[in-house]
Amino acid sequence: MRTLNEFERYVIEEKGTERPFSGEYYLHNAQGVYCCRKCDAPLYLSEHKFHAHCGWPAFDDEIPGAVARHTDADGHRVEIVCASCGGHLGHVFEGEYLTEKNLRHCVNSVSMVFKSHEEMEQGQKTISEAGPTANAFATFGAGCFWCVEAIFLALKGVVSVKPGYAGGPAADANYKRVCDGDTGHAEVVHIEYKPDEVSFETLIEVFFQSHDPTTLNRQGNDVGTQYRSVIFAHNEPQAEAAAKAIEALTKSGAFDNPIVTEVVAFDEFYPAEDYHHDYFARNGEQRYCALVVKPKVDKFKKAFASLLK
Repeated sequence: MRTLNEFERYVIEEKGTERPFSGEYYLHNAQGVYCCRKCDAPLYLSEHKFHAHCGWPAFDDEIPGAVARHTDADGHRVEIVCASCGGHLGHVFEGEYLTEKNLRHCVNSVSMVFKSHEEMEQGQKTISEAGPTANAFATFGAGCFWCVEAIFLALKGVVSVKPGYAGGPAADANYKRVCDGDTGHAEVVHIEYKPDEVSFETLIEVFFQSHDPTTLNRQGNDVGTQYRSVIFAHNEPQAEAAAKAIEALTKSGAFDNPIVTEVVAFDEFYPAEDYHHDYFARNGEQRYCALVVKPKVDKFKKAFASLLK
């Protein structure tokens, strides 16, 4: 991590804002990559940058998985942070029609450092010599797995999404028993993803924005402990990221009621029966899919358009 001066800490760690038209990258137009000032993670390419006449650097896209979104403390705007270290970048806006992508990342110059293509190539050479980052796994329960599977399958960087069961014994890991609601199992999705393309923090953000984490053992008309909101953490960093996300959402007042999402250690995942896999893709005209799943998927795709495959 880079040592920050007082003003950099004010913006990056205390979520402050630099004065408009004052940042060194506001009118910057060199070719290269904009990286996080705190941790050096690549955030934006020079081709993503455009002049929005807003007083701060503007980008209409991001490097996949580099930027995480949170509901701002004001309860209205969407804050953007570095997915690697959580450093504050600025805010993201949609619907302004300033570019074809209809997206504007409004970023503080002080939150970034610019690197030329030559500097990045040297860094990539070092990374390639160390070898690629291995795929990682995340396991979430957010109601009926038909809906959750369809949402995460659409994300860039996600390799596979398998519906199944977690939290109970192997003997009860089947749809008929789990539907009884007394097995300890939750309907979950087991996600394999590429950390270089999508961060666990981004997956958590999608998780919280694609279901109601304030209803205990329930999602809409689906009622029972098998529909509980739960994050099965595969390691300590995942558990810490989940706890941090819940704390941030609680402080921001993102939800009217308290978040009841469980964060528990991952033990074992049991794949669901074959007919549950790719359920929405194969049964989109089915009544439940048309009335419940499709609206959720459409809402997700609108909110996370820049992160879709």
